[in-house]
Amino acid sequence: MPSTDLALDKGLPVNLDAERFVLGSIMLDDSLFVQVAGTLQADDFALEKHKRIFIRMMDLHERGERVDRVSVANELLKHGQLESCDGLTYLISLDDGLPRTSNVDGYVGIVRDKALLRRIIFTSQKLIDRCLIGEEEPEEILACAEDSLLKLNDLRGKAGLASPEDIIKEYEGGINAFLDPSKRIKGISTGFVKLDEMTGGFHPGELIILAARPAMGKTALALNIAQHVATAKNPQTVAVFSMEMSKESLLTRMVCAAARVDSQKFRAGFLNQTERHHLQTALVQLAGAPLYIDDTAGANLMDIHAKLRRLKVEQGLGLVVIDYLQLMSGRGRFENRNQEISTLSRGMKMLAKEMEVPVLVLSQLSRAPEIRQGDHRPQLSDLRESGSIEQDADVVAFIFREEVYKPDREDLRGTAELLLTKQRNGPTGKINLVFLRQWTKFENRAADLGETNEAPPPDED
Repeated sequence: MPSTDLALDKGLPVNLDAERFVLGSIMLDDSLFVQVAGTLQADDFALEKHKRIFIRMMDLHERGERVDRVSVANELLKHGQLESCDGLTYLISLDDGLPRTSNVDGYVGIVRDKALLRRIIFTSQKLIDRCLIGEEEPEEILACAEDSLLKLNDLRGKAGLASPEDIIKEYEGGINAFLDPSKRIKGISTGFVKLDEMTGGFHPGELIILAARPAMGKTALALNIAQHVATAKNPQTVAVFSMEMSKESLLTRMVCAAARVDSQKFRAGFLNQTERHHLQTALVQLAGAPLYIDDTAGANLMDIHAKLRRLKVEQGLGLVVIDYLQLMSGRGRFENRNQEISTLSRGMKMLAKEMEVPVLVLSQLSRAPEIRQGDHRPQLSDLRESGSIEQDADVVAFIFREEVYKPDREDLRGTAELLLTKQRNGPTGKINLVFLRQWTKFENRAADLGETNEAPPPDED
């Protein structure tokens, strides 16, 4: 039987007896309303009159009044809905056939299941209509399909309130692990000692903003962190979304940084045998790493969300890097760019929480640091186009290289600062790093590692 005929023959999934028994149980014992309302919403009822009755029950409960046949009938009458709900006679009939021992949880479960099936059907029909109209790209419709259906699953599996006892029971290792700092879940190591000390690593659900003026090394630092996470002793999957550079350029940067080969020499082709060997070794290591790059220009949040969902199911996910915020586009219409950036910023925070991974987002700064007299170090107020970036972020860090402003100072050559200006769950402060321009690579200072960062001189051909 074709699917259309099947739909006409069977009708939409619904259990009217379960809906009646839910409402009838509340009529007999209005203390059950709180229990039911915490699980069901009006749209979960298939019949329009059942939705109206439930909404009027909500109104009565919010005013602190009893919920029974007479009060609900009176409330429906005030709103001109009593006749459309078949009058007081129908309200009295709602508990007809209701077992002496009410199983309201079971009835609620049936109503929810049928409502979910109907939502799946409605969502699928909308997708079919979009496919038939054909005004959008197939990839966009597919991304919307994944997002819509997975959101239905999220609605079903929303967690409720948890007591301290519940939290400890669910915590891996129980109360002893919860109280032992050495056994607490730690964040993902960035590869930078002082940054890890101050943040405890990047934690799941965090939105980390890394901002700087152009040519300060935002992409370089983000790639250094991504490369470290993907090639560490216990590697984790990293997804990098670049809206500025091609995936080939990003891979070139990472390979040259790992091999400690001058990227300019690589592009020009002037390499000796040792450098070629180092590049080959670095490329083999990266080729086997769980590192994934997407260079789609102007990607929107829904596309990124859909791709990350698939990647997490197939490979797991440890870190997301987005380069960079101001090149992203928001879906829908916005009054101004600030509103669009605010929506994107909030969306990425929600993305981090939902995917349970740290999301590292690069951002441009306004020209204020360059105009500012004396100290050119960035401030939170310099974040470009929206104050909501600062509000949504768990961590905000700025890259500052004074040598850019004072190129004649030899003592500043290669020095860099990572300014941790906001951290929701930890301290703020300055982290000194080394910037190796020829390799476009940031490294720890030798003093922080107790060893030198200098590479041995390359052998000649």
